[in-house]
Amino acid sequence: MEAKPKRILIADDEPDILEIINYNLSKEGYEVYTAKDGSEAIDRAKQLNPDLIILDIMMPKKTGIEVCGVLRSQALFQDTLIIFLTALSDETSHIKGLETGADDYISKPISPKVLISRVNALFRRLHKEDGKTIKVGNIQIDPVKFVVTINNTNVVLAKKEFELLHLLASKPGRVFLRNEILSQIWGNDVIVGDRTIDVHIRKIRQKLGVDCITTVKGVGYKFEV
Repeated sequence: MEAKPKRILIADDEPDILEIINYNLSKEGYEVYTAKDGSEAIDRAKQLNPDLIILDIMMPKKTGIEVCGVLRSQALFQDTLIIFLTALSDETSHIKGLETGADDYISKPISPKVLISRVNALFRRLHKEDGKTIKVGNIQIDPVKFVVTINNTNVVLAKKEFELLHLLASKPGRVFLRNEILSQIWGNDVIVGDRTIDVHIRKIRQKLGVDCITTVKGVGYKFEV
């Protein structure tokens, strides 16, 4: 049975922002809803019980910080993913947002592709925390034990190698862009180059002993068995 699409609520008082994010996330396969101010965001969250809420901070009626505080105080939203997407990029706002209970804090402007990669990364992290093993062909990837098994034989990978393999295997056949891989595995605060990805891919191939990662020249990599 096909899994239900993840439900996302976006709250922002700028119609253009809502339209752009709505379009791109819907195109990615998410079920997207919108709210134009803080009070409406709370009401819609209670109605929809979304998997993820994307909040602007500077909104009418209630700020994103207030909305996050209200939602986190209720049992229903204790485990709901929350992202702040805001023009406030100062350190104080960033820290306050995370302390209020946000799972991520993203500064505007941001390209739709990068935003989607951050959203996908959060859902993948949640998937890993749920302890669900990925099984593709004769390869099993256990995100809790950090163990890769091939034909009932365990293969030891370094942490970044494991995270990279898990990312690619999370969507077999999909091409992950180099920039997307760098953002999701190493983050935006760490400066690494394309060569870093190449080295990790080479080590993964050597340790697994199977050709399951394909290089798409000039684009990125994909996992296929």
